[in-house]
Amino acid sequence: MIKNRIKELRARHDMKQEELARRVGVRRETIGNLEKGRYNPSLVLAWRIAAVFGVSIEEVFTVEE
Repeated sequence: MIKNRIKELRARHDMKQEELARRVGVRRETIGNLEKGRYNPSLVLAWRIAAVFGVSIEEVFTVEE
């Protein structure tokens, strides 16, 4: 299972789901589904999200068994 810190990072950057979605080129619903663990991102999307926050992919996404 892939866990993420998107919601935490958005809060830290005072960013709404809509803004993050616009900046990475997806719909707001996609960001919501990512945050809830209903959807696993492609590598490209994971990279784009990490780049928006200025962190590594590993700082946003972790794999738990």
